[in-house]
Amino acid sequence: MRERYASGISDDTAKKMIDLLNANLANVIDLTLDGKQCHWNLQGTGFIGVHQLLDETSDRILEVSDTIAERIVILGGQPNGLASRVVKESILDDYPTDITEVDQHVRELTNRYKKVAEALREAIATAGDAGDEDTADLFTEASRIIDKDAWFIGANAPKK
Repeated sequence: MRERYASGISDDTAKKMIDLLNANLANVIDLTLDGKQCHWNLQGTGFIGVHQLLDETSDRILEVSDTIAERIVILGGQPNGLASRVVKESILDDYPTDITEVDQHVRELTNRYKKVAEALREAIATAGDAGDEDTADLFTEASRIIDKDAWFIGANAPKK
């Protein structure tokens, strides 16, 4: 491990938190890439609004991934956002490449945001149980951002 900058956390807890943070980093990076896949391929009614929204959500989720990576370093670890690791460890399935309509992409992406937010909420509990309230707080803020963006994106789905 690298030098640790967080005090009051045992080496064992720091290692567990580094692993938990890296797992969620993979999910967040994958979600970012899914959002870009959607952004590049959507077509149809409402295109421009969703297209522009996805630029904004991508920026926010990139900030989330930076915050997670920085916390890993603070705890003495190394963030691993390599594409090969993301492919192996993300909880998300491959984004479908056979859809183009705005409503299809909106539903698909909203479900993915919800799945990542659920994993973040599980991480909040794990970090809190381990006594690392700072990491739990980071996961709380990340889940708030992703929940809000799921709502923004999902609000573009046609009403049933």
